[in-house]
Amino acid sequence: MANLTSSASAAHVAALLSSADIDDIQTIADRYRDDPRIQVQKARAVALRRLERERLERERVRAMYEMQTRLGGRGVVIGVDEVGRGSVAGPLTVCAVCLPPTPIIWGVNDSKRLSAAKRQKLAARIERIARAIGICHIPACDIDRCGMGAALRHAVRLAVADCGLEPDCVLMDGNPLGAVERERCVVHGDALVASIAAASIVAKVTRDDLMIELDSTYPGYHLAASKGYASPEHIEAIRERGLTPEHRASFCGNFVQTLPLF
Repeated sequence: MANLTSSASAAHVAALLSSADIDDIQTIADRYRDDPRIQVQKARAVALRRLERERLERERVRAMYEMQTRLGGRGVVIGVDEVGRGSVAGPLTVCAVCLPPTPIIWGVNDSKRLSAAKRQKLAARIERIARAIGICHIPACDIDRCGMGAALRHAVRLAVADCGLEPDCVLMDGNPLGAVERERCVVHGDALVASIAAASIVAKVTRDDLMIELDSTYPGYHLAASKGYASPEHIEAIRERGLTPEHRASFCGNFVQTLPLF
């Protein structure tokens, strides 16, 4: 070890520490613990801080899986979450996910706490690992017709059914809905339970992709940027152009005096 330390340049050691996999950082840091060079010790300190952040992150994710088992048991547990409830355009999207206990999907979290790029990466991993995924979109016209509460309950039932499994427990983010049997609701569940967080990620990615497609169908409404929510640019477009079939007329009364269709 001593010969390796003395023969490797400080820049090489720093690069080695910077690029090291999490599982290798401690070994490399220990190897150069007594190296007197300032560049090496700075790189070592940075790498060890990265290792500590990852340790805490893995503890967080493990706790989400432990919470899932504690609440749902070891049978078939499905996590459910929605996105788009508060938007003025586009569908309400509900996703249901059944995750196996292993392999753990590191980084899984409430979708609102993740960047778009991180969500895309995690959604792809969830799709590879999940035992089952169910999706349901409720269009704007149905939300206007039956109201958000009924639309949400219907979407949850369809998303769970779309998984094709008979669940022993359905863990849902938020307050009780009475949508399905064996329902158990968890306030802030998308940040506490692995399968609910996975559902929030897949729902968000799926709906965002759909809103980007709708942006090309209805240019000028800023649907790709706003994802259908009431951004200033989106509101101004509604006032100037009227409503499209993708708008929830019952949500838009504050933006226009009359509600013309596209």
